[in-house]
Amino acid sequence: MKFNKVDLKDTNSFSQFFLDYLNQKPDLDNFYGLFPTLKNLGEQIKKKSLSEESRSILTEALKEQYKSCSPKSTVIENIDLLKKEDTYTITTGHQLNIFTGPLYFIYKIVTAINTCKQLKEAHPDKNFVPVYWMASEDHDFEEISYFYLFNKKYQWESQQTGAVGRFDPKELSSILEDMPEKIDLFEKAYGTHDTLSDAVRYYINELFGEYGVVCIDGDDRQLKSLFTPIIKEDILLQSAYPIASSSSEQLERLGYKCQIMPREINHFYLDDGIRERIIADENLYKVNNTDIKFSKEEIENLIDANPEKFSPNVVLRPVYQEVILPNLAYIGGPAEMIYWLQLKGIFNKNEIAFPILLPRNFATIIPSNLNSKIEKLNYSDEQLFIETARLQERFVNEHSTTEITIEEDYLALKKAFDDLSEKALLVDASLKGFIGAEYNKSLKSFQNIEKRLKKSEERKHETELNQIESVKKKLFPNGSLQERHDNFMNFYLNHPSFIQDLVDGIDPLDIKMYVGRY
Repeated sequence: MKFNKVDLKDTNSFSQFFLDYLNQKPDLDNFYGLFPTLKNLGEQIKKKSLSEESRSILTEALKEQYKSCSPKSTVIENIDLLKKEDTYTITTGHQLNIFTGPLYFIYKIVTAINTCKQLKEAHPDKNFVPVYWMASEDHDFEEISYFYLFNKKYQWESQQTGAVGRFDPKELSSILEDMPEKIDLFEKAYGTHDTLSDAVRYYINELFGEYGVVCIDGDDRQLKSLFTPIIKEDILLQSAYPIASSSSEQLERLGYKCQIMPREINHFYLDDGIRERIIADENLYKVNNTDIKFSKEEIENLIDANPEKFSPNVVLRPVYQEVILPNLAYIGGPAEMIYWLQLKGIFNKNEIAFPILLPRNFATIIPSNLNSKIEKLNYSDEQLFIETARLQERFVNEHSTTEITIEEDYLALKKAFDDLSEKALLVDASLKGFIGAEYNKSLKSFQNIEKRLKKSEERKHETELNQIESVKKKLFPNGSLQERHDNFMNFYLNHPSFIQDLVDGIDPLDIKMYVGRY
């Protein structure tokens, strides 16, 4: 696959907040640490350390989690390397969308792989492990319950509740039967594992294991034990709330819209079938939408005895990640980059190194059959991101045999009525309003004539205009970027080298839109 690059600003698909971060706008300097460059990643090594005990707990927990599948040898090697003090991680995370969800999930992991490769070349005396953090504790089932394959939506219907990583994936058999062809990868993932977390770990190992990608499930008692002090502080002292609120207010004063809303307590109570907010109510701690409640002493004892029953929300999950991993950078999408900017104060307060925030790679893939149509239209990669109506208008203007804009006629009309107004002032000033009204009527008539001319010209190019619309719909389904809608199987089924092509062709630190062609 061959790639060209387009500046993100030229795609008209990203918020000004995100673009300001990429452009290192000084207003945002206090909300993050080092900017993502290869040199700064090397500097981040000096800032990050993890104790021998924590590394031991991390590796033991990972080995236990990988008992549900047969990890590739490169994965086993990377887990063992995490015991060593000169080993660091590059982490990305995502929800457990069924069948991998939208394409950008794949791009996240490819970015982590390639960042580790570049770091190893720059620092051969150290080790770098790409990590995928599974959002197994998330309870928003609706967000993970569907995917699009060849423009068809597949939906998982389930009555299961609680953390989605604990769901039984065998219910997905009906979707597997409905798919256009049998795919062994997902047949085995969902048909031979008891939890969605185990199923996802299996197919990530199959797709990315050769690159050494390690999956980590935060829904783990051993790992939560390392986070116990911060769980206590958040629930008992509620210290994260004012810090995150202050950062959010500062960003809003700068004109930015924040992504997340901190709460007084930023932990859920987690158990089978349940993940609900913990709310402080006078001297009690209540679990929302249940009858469960604890005294201060009871909840403190429960945190010590069963830390796995406490699940951090979006405010503290990043902190949890950085406590248990020797992590240098977090790779996320535009919205993730923004909400991490709300959290630096919490890291500072807990004396935890704030990771480098590296945007994931962005890509638009053009299959060969579509590429031939684009070549006939003679569009550049930048032009592909222009909205459909403007592309069609531009095509008509460029290919019209007659002039269909009447700007000179508008000017002549205005001059004629201006002259009439001047004459009216000499005769009867009260006629000025009448002349103005007549001008507006004439202007509308001119506009209607221009529209009719354009419509007539468009009919001459109906085939080409329909082709433009067809290309845009296929490249930008539902008017959004391809990567936010289509599933990777749209390309992987016909091109088994799809992932390797991405690994070979994309630079993780050159943050552009990569336009790939087969």
